[in-house]
Amino acid sequence: MTLGGSDEETVVPDSEAFVRDTEPFRRELLAHCYRMLGSVDDATDVVQETYLRAWRSYGTFEGRSSVRTWLYQIATNACLTALAHHSRRVLPSGLGGPEPDPEAVPVAAEPAVRWLQPAPDVLFAEGAADPASIILAREDLRVALVASLQYLSGVQRAVLILREVLSFPATEVAVMLGTTTTAVKSTLQRARARLRELAPAADEIIQPTEPEAHEFLEQYIAAFQNADASALERLLCRDATLEATPFTTWFTGYETCVAYLRTRVLGSPGDWLMLPTRANGQPAAVAYTKDRHGAYEAYGIVVLSVTSGGISQIFSFHQPGLVVVFGFPPTAVPPIGAR
Repeated sequence: MTLGGSDEETVVPDSEAFVRDTEPFRRELLAHCYRMLGSVDDATDVVQETYLRAWRSYGTFEGRSSVRTWLYQIATNACLTALAHHSRRVLPSGLGGPEPDPEAVPVAAEPAVRWLQPAPDVLFAEGAADPASIILAREDLRVALVASLQYLSGVQRAVLILREVLSFPATEVAVMLGTTTTAVKSTLQRARARLRELAPAADEIIQPTEPEAHEFLEQYIAAFQNADASALERLLCRDATLEATPFTTWFTGYETCVAYLRTRVLGSPGDWLMLPTRANGQPAAVAYTKDRHGAYEAYGIVVLSVTSGGISQIFSFHQPGLVVVFGFPPTAVPPIGAR
């Protein structure tokens, strides 16, 4: 369909056809943009921008590639534009070494620091047939890996994700990024080498079964709600790490981590309320803290990395707004038996 009235005809896209052709890819595009940007908020904005751009040019889309490839090209370049204007998102461990003294007062980061955000599994997967579910199953959204990706250049990040995670051919990636196949292959090699320096190999981590992972989460929640430092110590691996935004201070070693939690965080039984969820393909908890009136106010999200031997990493994100992103209310009422 065209509209007259100017020297150039404006192609008006077919709304029903556009939705039919593009909507099935929204969730996997969101996962892609999250990997690129490390933020649910930023990823959501870029996906909205992607669909706006796609809508505007859909009427002239000539089918030289699949709709999926076309959408990824738009989304990836929108991510690269966003990355050109912002610093990378980080975890506390990306800002310096661990603090050896569990009695140390945690240091808040400068306001300009852009923190990595966790992402709720339900945002990406809605049934086994959803392509994003397959991506989640491959653990390409784990917090530590997404954090490591932030240390690659934007183009390295794009090439690595498009080739290694999404399995696009090098020729298609070259077209998406406006470069050559040779350049894509060279960039991929550099990205792989850099990522090996930053992230542990998958075969170095013994993953627990899903029931085991859920059991670790339940025990962690119980220990926290009961302010039971000894129970936490039994759950942690010997080389466990603890990171909590918005502080630059972080800890390693189960004795140091537990000592810090006992002194600075746990408080008294009932001070915390935690509800199980999942984030980045990992067990997680939505956390609330009791205020002086006895009400539970949103604290943020805690994500656990678990191995068959226990909890290896604790990522605590003190961002109350994330609770709503994960589909939970900003305030909570404890179970009747816990009042």
